[in-house]
Amino acid sequence: MTVQIHKVTANIGARVEGVDITQPLDQETSTALREALNAHKALVFDAEGLDDAGQQAFVRHFGDITTAHPTVSAVAGAPNVLPVDSEGGRAANHWHTDVTFVLNPPQATSLRSITVPPYGGETLIASSAAAYRNLPDSLRGLADTLWAEHTNDYDYAVPEEDVDDEQSARRAQFTSIKYRTVHPVVRVHPLTGERGLFIGGFAQRIVGLSPGESRKILDLLQAYVTRPENILRHRWSPNQLVLFDNRITQHYAVDNYDGRPRRLHRVTVAGDIPVGIEGKESYVIEGDASHYSPVAA
Repeated sequence: MTVQIHKVTANIGARVEGVDITQPLDQETSTALREALNAHKALVFDAEGLDDAGQQAFVRHFGDITTAHPTVSAVAGAPNVLPVDSEGGRAANHWHTDVTFVLNPPQATSLRSITVPPYGGETLIASSAAAYRNLPDSLRGLADTLWAEHTNDYDYAVPEEDVDDEQSARRAQFTSIKYRTVHPVVRVHPLTGERGLFIGGFAQRIVGLSPGESRKILDLLQAYVTRPENILRHRWSPNQLVLFDNRITQHYAVDNYDGRPRRLHRVTVAGDIPVGIEGKESYVIEGDASHYSPVAA
């Protein structure tokens, strides 16, 4: 059976059939999936029979994989697998791109459903390329010139006023190593040349502007990312895997399942250093993430 790609929405998402991702892929299939990911930004697979080792093996077709997270603990016995578990705290119901506070954030993220609630618990994935295309010319011209500081030194999942002792401990772990990295607000995709808004929840300040001014501009740009037309709303079924391009998307875990059990396992593909439209690379202000994702020489 040949690879079949079924588009899900106009701007993002496709369902893949005809591929058994529990088995090694030949070069032709691997290339077809890479091309599909470049085109659709997010791919949905059936993953019946896939375990942690199989998820890692599949994801390695797209590149080297990172360790689970720069500061958060991995699944026991699987240092490259991050548990995304309702038992471990609230959903990441905040728009973000994974780990943008380091110099070379993951190029791609895979999520595999382990436990699915009876209702709710969707993952939203937004195309930041479509968002960039939607910008009015004058706003696009401004965005092209901007750089933003991304940091993990805040908690994107729990509002300050709602923090209890357990959440405070998780926050302390999340920020146990503080990272501050400056990225272009408009990133050029290294494979497709597309431009996308590279912001999201870890982007906290525009270089050269005050926090208040930064927030207004970031909120204005973010509103284009999260337009409904730019979003894939994925309702999880058991034994599924979703792979999305972390360089040109954002995502959001919808906290609408009444605290029922929900568990996904995340494996990420090591990425390159972001580059802006003038060819300038991102740079680090604080924090060494080489234990998480070494930067290629």
